[in-house]
Amino acid sequence: MSVRVVLVDDQPLVRSGLRVLIADTPDLLVVGEAGTGAEAVRLARDVRPDVVVMDIRMPGMDGIEATRQIVAGNGPTRVLVLTTFDEDEHVYGALRAGASGFLVKDMAVDDILGAVRVVAAGDALIAPSVTRRLIAGFVRAAPATARPVRPVAGITEREREVLTLIGQGRSNGEIAEELFITMATTKSHVARLLTKLDARDRVQLVIIAYELGLVAPAR
Repeated sequence: MSVRVVLVDDQPLVRSGLRVLIADTPDLLVVGEAGTGAEAVRLARDVRPDVVVMDIRMPGMDGIEATRQIVAGNGPTRVLVLTTFDEDEHVYGALRAGASGFLVKDMAVDDILGAVRVVAAGDALIAPSVTRRLIAGFVRAAPATARPVRPVAGITEREREVLTLIGQGRSNGEIAEELFITMATTKSHVARLLTKLDARDRVQLVIIAYELGLVAPAR
């Protein structure tokens, strides 16, 4: 069954380009397009897609508010932010609003299409450049002298490897490939990490990976 996708961008040319790319991909299907946040919310309510590919800056309601309303009111519909603008306020705003992924438009086409699949499968994905931004932002907000020591008891060596790769911005599929394990095993490791580290989501796991010294902010 194809992943049902709604494209949201105020530039028709961008939507057209994505639609053409998706048309050549058998497992993805565009079921609607919108040029504003308000249109996106209405369309998501009407057609209930699997994934909404959402721009940030649009006239009227922006992509962050549209994401918040879609996530709050459309059950399994998930939002993947795809934008030219990756400023801190956009990254944090989109993730707080409930976006399952944050990508920038200069990424490779295959990576963008792969991210749609990842998000549709219930995973979360953050572009590596955005992951570095999250870590750097955390460093500014919580300098080393003020960071609490996170408990590490009960974390296996394999779980530590998985946490390191999450901290580097890798998706579950990339982690499975890197460690030569199945997707199901990867998801189990991630689920156990969320429980053991009392983390709400994948973004918090990125921060914890930094706290434990498994990854470092880009300099």
